[in-house]
Amino acid sequence: MSRISARGFAVASATAVTTVGAVVGVAQGNTAQPGSDAEATASDSTLLADLPVGQQAEVQTASLTQQADVQAIAADTTARKSAEEAARVQAAKDAVAKQKAAKDAADRAKAEKEAKERAETKAAKASRDSARTVGSGSFPQQSSYSVAEVQAIARQIVPSGQFQCFSNIVNHESTWNYQAVNPSSGAYGLVQALPAGKMASAGADWRTNPATQIKWGLNYMNERYGSPCDAWGYWQANGNY
Repeated sequence: MSRISARGFAVASATAVTTVGAVVGVAQGNTAQPGSDAEATASDSTLLADLPVGQQAEVQTASLTQQADVQAIAADTTARKSAEEAARVQAAKDAVAKQKAAKDAADRAKAEKEAKERAETKAAKASRDSARTVGSGSFPQQSSYSVAEVQAIARQIVPSGQFQCFSNIVNHESTWNYQAVNPSSGAYGLVQALPAGKMASAGADWRTNPATQIKWGLNYMNERYGSPCDAWGYWQANGNY
């Protein structure tokens, strides 16, 4: 190897190392020593000046390539950190949104449940109030009533949505005979009240007025079971109510 080639190789290596070190030092935030940088620059400039023009170009090209590589690495690192930070921020937002959606769903379910319970309570209360407010005096007193007449009275007293259940119970208990008597127990009337005298709370004419018996029976089913349909469900399971 000639002296010039060897020297050119040394210059190229020294220049590249110095350049890369300077770039890396800047990227890492290191503070360079002014005196050392000046000496290195002066030395590199002297050595570079001693080389032929062609070799100077090669050295400068190698230095620029090294700088570009270092800058590309720094840019990739910055981009990767930015992407990771953006991903963390998005994950946090997604978690908050998911928690909010779950809370909103729970609140809606709770509100729907409470609304349903209020509606059921209101319906039950209306049914009980209907039974309390419909008196025997609302219907003309007769000396006797047919099954059809008794059923017509019941339809005016019992809420329409509960009538079939009420009818099922009465049909099983007395076949709509308001004067039916159980010979063994003494149960009496359409709903077979036992003791029969309990129906006096709905009216003194409970023995002869089916409206009074219906009023008492509806109130009994509401108070004890919640509604005639609930009472009918119990009757189906137990054979009585």
